[in-house]
Amino acid sequence: MLDIDVADMTVRQRERLLLWSVVPRPIAMVSTVSPSGAVNLAPFSYYTAVGYSPMALLFCAGRRADGTEKDSCRNARGAAEGGTGEFTVNVLIEKHAEAATTSAKPLPHGESEYELAGLRPLPGRRVRSPRIDGSPIAFECRTSAVVPVGDHFIVIGEVVHVTVDKGLIHEADFHVDLDRLGSVGRMGAADYVRTLDRYVVDG
Repeated sequence: MLDIDVADMTVRQRERLLLWSVVPRPIAMVSTVSPSGAVNLAPFSYYTAVGYSPMALLFCAGRRADGTEKDSCRNARGAAEGGTGEFTVNVLIEKHAEAATTSAKPLPHGESEYELAGLRPLPGRRVRSPRIDGSPIAFECRTSAVVPVGDHFIVIGEVVHVTVDKGLIHEADFHVDLDRLGSVGRMGAADYVRTLDRYVVDG
């Protein structure tokens, strides 16, 4: 066995070990709006559900190369902190994977990644941040907290509205048809994984 003292690792080594070990990771395409109305879209693979009472999600955002906050985090902050306090999480599917990579490219503050990635925004139902046209599930959230962790921020939001493709869920029990959903996950770097190859473990 290889014993590793984290204190002896470089930042890049820590990043690589996490990216290639904590897999597969679901990917959130997070849409936000600035107070001036500029729309931002970015993928985050440090993302997960928080709980269901209340229904809540989180994504983790790092900083730009110059040390400033990324637009997604800045926009999701409450009004008192210069944001709008809202964000929308779109579940990533295979046909949008290339667009997700494109939307991760740095753009000047205020420019929208929707146009760059060839995606169309649709108006939110309860929040100002749009959802992606063609995304099978979109969770509209209001920010509950932004928690700093070193150079990163955990952005937690309470889900206030969900838009789902018709026929994707069984309306009686809200069971999601995973084959029809066709979501993808991220492994390391540019490696992704499909979720159609599954098996059942009886417990």
